[in-house]
Amino acid sequence: MRADLLFTGGPVLTPGGRTATAVAVAAGRVLAVGGEELRDLAGPGTDVVDLDGRLLLPGFQDAHVHPVPAGLEMTRCDLTGTATAEETVAAVRAYADAHPEQEWILGGGWSMEAFAGGTPARELLDAVVPDRPVYLPNRDHHGAWVNSRALELAGIGRDTPDPADGRIERDASGAPGGTLQEGAMQLVGRLTPPATPAERLAALLHAQRHLHALGITAWQDALVGDFLGMDDPAQAYLTAARDGSLTARVTGALWWDRERGAEQIPELVEKRAASGVGRFRAGTVKLMLDGVAENHTAALLEPYLDRCGCVTANRGTSFIDPRRLPAYVTELDALGFQCHFHALGDRAVRDALDAVEAARAANGPGDTRPHLAHLQVVHPDDVPRFARLGATANIQPLWAAHEPQMDELTIPFLGPDRAARQYPFGALLRSGARLAAGSDWPVSSPDPLQGVHVAVNRVEPGGTGPVFLPEERLDLADALTAYTAGSAYVNHLDDTGRIAAGALADLVVLDRDPFAGPPQAISDTRVALTYVGGELVYAAG
Repeated sequence: MRADLLFTGGPVLTPGGRTATAVAVAAGRVLAVGGEELRDLAGPGTDVVDLDGRLLLPGFQDAHVHPVPAGLEMTRCDLTGTATAEETVAAVRAYADAHPEQEWILGGGWSMEAFAGGTPARELLDAVVPDRPVYLPNRDHHGAWVNSRALELAGIGRDTPDPADGRIERDASGAPGGTLQEGAMQLVGRLTPPATPAERLAALLHAQRHLHALGITAWQDALVGDFLGMDDPAQAYLTAARDGSLTARVTGALWWDRERGAEQIPELVEKRAASGVGRFRAGTVKLMLDGVAENHTAALLEPYLDRCGCVTANRGTSFIDPRRLPAYVTELDALGFQCHFHALGDRAVRDALDAVEAARAANGPGDTRPHLAHLQVVHPDDVPRFARLGATANIQPLWAAHEPQMDELTIPFLGPDRAARQYPFGALLRSGARLAAGSDWPVSSPDPLQGVHVAVNRVEPGGTGPVFLPEERLDLADALTAYTAGSAYVNHLDDTGRIAAGALADLVVLDRDPFAGPPQAISDTRVALTYVGGELVYAAG
């Protein structure tokens, strides 16, 4: 058989290392891996790519990402590029002035560290948009900034109680301050106009182009359903899968409605059956167990500290009753669903592992491949349980570095002992756990090479230190494996994530070989070419 596509001039990252220098592709799959002898497979119609010393590796896969909301934010009031309160407010003003026809000002992506305590006030928005409601989720989408007009439309006042799963931040007088945390977001979010089907599809395709440019060939969408006013991406995926415009391979994680119980499982079965179109399928259930550490809703075994270092009464929030969680997970597992847990705090991590353990005891070993995402604080006793239970650690490496949100809004409220247990990538790997990797975009950059840089250096790209918990660093090969084979495993894409004969030709060519340079230069690496099934989906200009 002749090759349709031939890469030569090595190096090639294979499961056995970087010994190969050529790869031949035919009919969308890897035909052979080797050296100069593969040139014999070239014919008149073969597309020959000279690597010229650049690294060829499997396509990256993001194990936890939200492309449709990210795509929508990119086309609305996008605040992800702002760093200070002044820049953020100016960006809102500029967007509102440029879009006088819009009934609501929507978008988001502001940084908590840009505002005192991570909670911006409504007055800042009132000064630039006094006449229209504003609803802007922050970068982690666990809080939203609103103006007085939005609060008025939602009927939120001094006497409005906090919802059970959220908090209304208040000013010194007790009036709503302008920031809504977790479930309180929905008090305003439910009023915002939903994106049209055409807008959602356009957002998906816009996001897909961006992800392909970063070498991402597959992903797991971590929220397929309705949640806090976010737009359900399911129909956009189905439309794109049917018309062929979905070029990536996508696993959808169906949202577990935390206000309900096991009665929703038949609905999830129906939604799973309705997927399986083209390159989209939804055989996963997303269970959001807690919030985030920055707003003190991540579920902890021991209480948070206050600004003075004193112990509080707050241990965070469990969004799903941990007493019922094992039964839910056991039933889902028995039905063949993969469980994808949002678990940041050590109590949430333990609750998730306890639930997986209950499912294993009831159902026996299976191939459902549960995974726990985020893993900010993990108790040492729970680290070895990942390997023992076959639960994958789904890491977001970009968060494992010193930066203002970590140093000002997290570490002081955890205390030194728990702060030293954050993002224990090295400990998990040494214990035998399988690592997958993702970004949680739009929470943080979806660029896998930026994430790999932090996983290896535990310093932000472009930063010089100090190193954040250096014992938890990964080497470059392990970090790349998490973004390729590890994520392919949780996505049940077993014929991807590796370069070997017979595997799907989902491939990436970098602009250099990062193994040949210093670790501090990994983030300078860029993607040159991206292929899905041997078809070129991105080429750097």
